[in-house]
Formats: sequence, structure tokens, C-alpha cells
Amino acid sequence: MIETIQTTPFEGQKPGTSGLRKKTRVFMQPHYLECFVQALFDAIGGAAGKVFVIGGDGRFYNDTAVQIILRMAAAQGAKSAIVGQGGLLSTPAASHLIRLNKTDGGIILSASHNPGGIDEDFGIKFNTPNGGPAPETVTEAMFAATKTISHYKTLKTPDIDLGTIGSTQLAEMSVQIVDPVADYAALMESLFDFPAMRARFADGFTMRFDAMNAVTGPYARDILETRLGAAKGSVTHGTPLPDFGGMHPDPNPTWAHELMAEMMGGAAPDFGAASDGDGDRNMVVGRGVYVSPSDSLAVLAANAHLAPGYSAGLKGIARSMPTSAAADRVAQAMGVEHFETPTGWKFFGNLLDAGRCTICGEESFGTGSDHVREKDGLWAVLLWLNILAVRGQSVAEILTEHWARYGRNYYSRHDFEAIETARADAMMSALRVKLPTLPGTEFAGMTIRAADDFAYTDPVDGSVSKNQGVRIIFTDDSRIVYRLSGTGTEGATLRVYLERYLPGPGDLHLDPQAALAPIITAAHALAGIDQYTGRTRPNVIT
Repeated sequence: MIETIQTTPFEGQKPGTSGLRKKTRVFMQPHYLECFVQALFDAIGGAAGKVFVIGGDGRFYNDTAVQIILRMAAAQGAKSAIVGQGGLLSTPAASHLIRLNKTDGGIILSASHNPGGIDEDFGIKFNTPNGGPAPETVTEAMFAATKTISHYKTLKTPDIDLGTIGSTQLAEMSVQIVDPVADYAALMESLFDFPAMRARFADGFTMRFDAMNAVTGPYARDILETRLGAAKGSVTHGTPLPDFGGMHPDPNPTWAHELMAEMMGGAAPDFGAASDGDGDRNMVVGRGVYVSPSDSLAVLAANAHLAPGYSAGLKGIARSMPTSAAADRVAQAMGVEHFETPTGWKFFGNLLDAGRCTICGEESFGTGSDHVREKDGLWAVLLWLNILAVRGQSVAEILTEHWARYGRNYYSRHDFEAIETARADAMMSALRVKLPTLPGTEFAGMTIRAADDFAYTDPVDGSVSKNQGVRIIFTDDSRIVYRLSGTGTEGATLRVYLERYLPGPGDLHLDPQAALAPIITAAHALAGIDQYTGRTRPNVIT
């Protein structure tokens, strides 16, 4: 039975770069999720006759939200839905299913690397038929619809069984419950040299993969332990839990501290990695050596040809503006295009669809390629394993050879979390006002060459994105970038990106924080971070 429920708009249902994220209890309010889902359907021209992929990272309220979305889709005439068993799908696996089945898009339930639980975070986003996040034109249409909504349609029917693989019906809509891992694992096997990796594990290669009690646990166990032969127990925290077992599922040295301690200890395995809540981010660690996301992107791009799926070479390399320029140097050596985009994976979509780039990455632990339209944490780990297997070297040896050839972009990100939004905005406004006066001035013994607020013109469709982050560039190509992040759910997070380039064969093994010390000093002085935020140190250093 179809029901039409009268309602009124909720304030603030504006999707960001990764959809709508709020505290879980906000989503649990009567009609809150339903209003946003109705606005989503309205913004894409309705659900009638369409096919959707639906799933999420298993955080608290995921299972309830899947049932709500299915009832609403069925009430509005959707043809069918493809749902991960138990309501689970990693974000890259969902992107693959959208593309593989040529659906009309997908609804992904995740707050990515944010904590989960009834008192933590929840999120929802729409991915378009290419498998990628909705562009701004679509998210703006959703937001507009949330402000005028007066009713939504749903079915009055019991929940369906999400735990059994197979097909069922919800009114006139067919629902296909699928193994969330199988199609994704088959895609990985088509891209990488699984025999070479199996042989390396058989020779005694050891690794640790921390799934952080999030969605990649089942994927990692199937691929790493079952298909590739890594020792049982190589995957830790491998069972997805609604609150991620109390872990903060953000794969960086601060939150994946258990993995970092093991990898820096005396009995470390050969290789370590971690992934986040919804499986689209990754951290890579060698025995005794941490790999920054910017360096990881550059190394993967330089060696991708060693994997069968990339043996023909790369069409281009793209990176987000705050990511270090290390990948640019690889692209220049290869003679392929390189692109600098705003932060947000959706900006890579046009380049990938147009065949202008093959591999892309963000400094926030996101790396991917044209195999899907999302960043993909496990994909990056498998490409590293493929490279290690073919080259027969350690992570440290590969990094050393890479820096000797290309030089090293010393790099770090400092996060100042949960700042009062008004104070963060005031700091950025004051910084923008003085940008024209900065070139030629000196801070911490360094002279500023250029200062601007990054703007991007899409080379495919000509669209322009402004105010994407303040850049300070010094005469030696060192950089400071300031951005306020939109991925949190309370206050503002100030991200400060710090970069210093040293060409080989100079000292390429300094501690990054020591190498960046003058840049850090200049960053605090230029923006008045201490005065505006009351913080002298960041919450998180990566």
C-alpha cells in the first residue's frame, strides 16, 4: 500500500562534496531521512522505471536506512534495486556495480572516515550512472528540493530480508540481494597479477591489513587471505561493526596507531595497510617507513605498468590541489598530461570519463583509477602488492629509488578540528584580504612568490570552481595551502597543507616535520592560527 506522508522542510539539508552528513540522531528524527531521499528522487527526475544500487558501510542506522530507501523507491515506481547482502557495500564496490549493471545511479550510506554509532555520524549520497559522486548541479537541485518539500511517498510494508542472497519483490519493484564482494573481487583479479602476488606470499611475504572494524574487512579477507594466500589473521579488525568497535575509521598514523606501532616495531611484517569506514581511503606503511598519500600516488603512477590492467601505460595523472606535486614530476617524465583539481573526487570524474587521465589521487588518503569513479582503498593496496611482487623489493627500497630519481616533496597535513565556525571563517577572510600584498614579503627566512585563492576551470566542460583553498607559494616552490573541510559534522576543521621540494641526490631521508619546520612556522604566522583558533598544535598530523 502506497502512503503519502505530509511533512515540512528541515533546515540545513545541503549536500557537501560527499553528500549529506550529520549526527546519526539527526537522521533518526521522524521524516528527516525520508525528506532528503524524496528530494534526491525529485532532483533526478523521479524514480519511476529506474534501477538503483543501494548499500552502505554498515554503521549504525545503515540497515534501517536501506529499508526506508527501498520502500520509497518502490512506492515511486522504481523498476529494481541491487542491494549488498546485509545492506553492506563499500563505496568503490557500489561504484563498480553501478557501472557493471548500467544502472541509473546508486544511493550510498556512509560518513566515510567519520566515527559511527548512535551518538556519532551518518551520511547519504547519490552517485550518478557513471558511478561517481553527483556533480554540483545535482546536489544543488537536491538542496533546492529540500527547501520546498511538502510530502513524500513510501510503502506501508514490513522490512524485507537483506541477509539472504537472491531476488525478492517489494510491491512492483524487484530487489536483488547480491554478494557485496564477488563482483568487486573479480574486477581486482582482472587488473592485477594475482599469480605473482600469490607466489610472493608463498615465499614468506608478510603483511597486516587493518580494516578498522569497517566495511573492507570482508573484502580484504576474501582477496588477501583466500585468493592471494596471505596468512590467516593478516586482516585485523575485519568484522564490520555498527560503531566500528569504538575505532575512528580514518586510516592515518593517528587513528591507525595500532598498525603504526606494529609496523615500526622490531617484529614488523613486510607490508602494512589500513582502510576507512566505507573502503575508499587507504594508508600504506612499509617495515619501519610510513608512505605519505602524496608519495603513494606518485609511486603507484610511476610503477602502474607492472600491473596487467595498466600495462599499456597511463593516459594522464590527476591530483587534488592540496596534494603534493610529486605526481606531476612522474607525469612530466612520462610525457603525459597532469591535472591539478579542487578537493573532491567528483572533479576527477570528467577527466576519467573523457579518457584524459588513468590514475588520480588526493592527499587525504584517497587513490584510484579509471576502473571505477570513486577512490578505492583496497585497489591501492593491491597495486602496491603487485609492484612489490614484481620488483622484489621492500617499500623502503622502492621509496629510496623513487626519490633518487624524482627528488622528494616533503609533505604533511596539519588538522585543527572542531574550531568554532565563526572564528575559522574570520581567519580565512582575513587571510584572503591580504593575499595581494604577500608576494615579495618574507616569512621564516623564505620569500613568497605568489599567493592566491585557487580556482579551477574544468578542461572538459569548461565549468569554473572558485575559492577552493588559499595557496602561498615560495620562491623555492615550497607551498602552504589552507582549507576549511566540509567532511565533519560539527564546527570547522582547518586543514593546513605543507610542502617542501628537495631534488636528488640531496638529503632525502629527513624527518618530514623537521624538514618542514620553517614552512610550519610561516603557516602559523601568515594566518594567525594561534590567535584565531586558540590552538598552537594540530589535533592530527599526517
